[in-house]
Amino acid sequence: MISSRRKFIKTISAASALAAVPGIAKPFNIIRDLKKISPNDRLRIATIGMGIQGHYDTKAALRNPDVELVAAADLYDGRLVTAKTAFNNPGMFTTRDYREILVRPDVDAVLVVTPDHWHDHITIAALNAGKHVYCEKPMVQHLDEGKAVIAAWKKSGKTMQVGSQRISSASFQEAKRLVQAGEIGPINYIESNNDRFNAIGAWNYSIPPDASPQTLDWDKFLGDAPKRPFEAKRFFRWRNYKDYGTGVAGDLFVHLITGVHFVTGSLGPNRIFSSGNLAYWKDGRDVPDVMTSIMDYPKTDQHEAFQMVLRVNFANAGKISNVTRIIGSEGQIEFSEDNLILTKKKLPLAPGYGNYDSYFTFTPEVQQEFVKQYDAQFPPETRRAEPAKEVKFEAPKDDDAHAKHFGDFFANVRSGSQGTIEDPVFGFRAAAPVLACNESYFEKRPVYWDPVSMSRATPDGKPTVAKKPVAVKKTTLAKKPRT
Repeated sequence: MISSRRKFIKTISAASALAAVPGIAKPFNIIRDLKKISPNDRLRIATIGMGIQGHYDTKAALRNPDVELVAAADLYDGRLVTAKTAFNNPGMFTTRDYREILVRPDVDAVLVVTPDHWHDHITIAALNAGKHVYCEKPMVQHLDEGKAVIAAWKKSGKTMQVGSQRISSASFQEAKRLVQAGEIGPINYIESNNDRFNAIGAWNYSIPPDASPQTLDWDKFLGDAPKRPFEAKRFFRWRNYKDYGTGVAGDLFVHLITGVHFVTGSLGPNRIFSSGNLAYWKDGRDVPDVMTSIMDYPKTDQHEAFQMVLRVNFANAGKISNVTRIIGSEGQIEFSEDNLILTKKKLPLAPGYGNYDSYFTFTPEVQQEFVKQYDAQFPPETRRAEPAKEVKFEAPKDDDAHAKHFGDFFANVRSGSQGTIEDPVFGFRAAAPVLACNESYFEKRPVYWDPVSMSRATPDGKPTVAKKPVAVKKTTLAKKPRT
């Protein structure tokens, strides 16, 4: 599949592409200078991909002041009809073709909320068309796609935010403060699990009875994925297939990794290994429903070396207790999106002796000498541990991480800044490890990564030499949009 993606033409210009496509209306009668946005102006957004997350993202965006939804794109007609009623805008412009969105002068920013295999293409096209972009996580589907998005973003000068909104929550902000203050000492281990045991949680979403090649654009959905006959469940349950999604790693691990990078200031791991299997949901999907990934994070100026272990189990019929823990030598932070618990526990300087210890195997004379030396080295005050301390933090009841994540995006759009909390560089550094998780799982080998240069690496940590890309001719054909 990766080879077919490389053959796909990525260097498109949305406007020129549309100019060559007959029958597409071009609303140039709308006159608006989009290059400069006053802080007092109303921002006009369009959502590309009106599925489940598309609705949630759009609603979160609109919970910010002076933001208006003016257009929507989706490949299934039913979603376009529903969008008009859901957002109380019967006259809203809707289309199957995202390119019609990108040429509209009344659109300041687009929300790219599509299956993963479309993220890079639509994002690059939108940036090239002069739009600000909010792209759902993971930013890209494959490791070799991230730098092209970053380059397009830098060249465009536009604002871009990647949508892993948990880092905008009060609890993640507090966890970052605690770690930076050294409250848990040097970090040595991080663990997190996200288990489920229900059909919808395992991505078996409802399929509308009218789904057909007439009511949705199947060919455009496939885009550069392998061609195949129409299959409704692939369209509406695309997360279950590696041709279109990124599995449990791209859907769930990415949130955890994004949070860890935000809290610790890390750039990413240098070694990733995954193991798992398809244990329960044997419904035609080709991605695992159980996966454990181990990641080695090298020492940096921000933190000591540590290991992170992530797990997802969609077949957990036992007691589910999802938790994320950042563990240091002086305490731990256990946190979720809404709250956290800081536990401080520091060992005494004196190691102690006796009980299950070699001391009792010494002769009496040696024991006496040992105690003499021990007392001289460790006075009484070094033998007492500080009392364990537990501090609970609860986010304010009105803390809306999702809306705040959009608020950060909109604030940077208004100020003309590219400095969002999760810009494409941060977004790719969070996406790369999860994409490496998938690569490791399917290829049954560790993946080595250079988090600084954001490149593949050799086992000894040196970046691999990238092959010179094959030149392609420019074309007016744009990638076929997906939902």
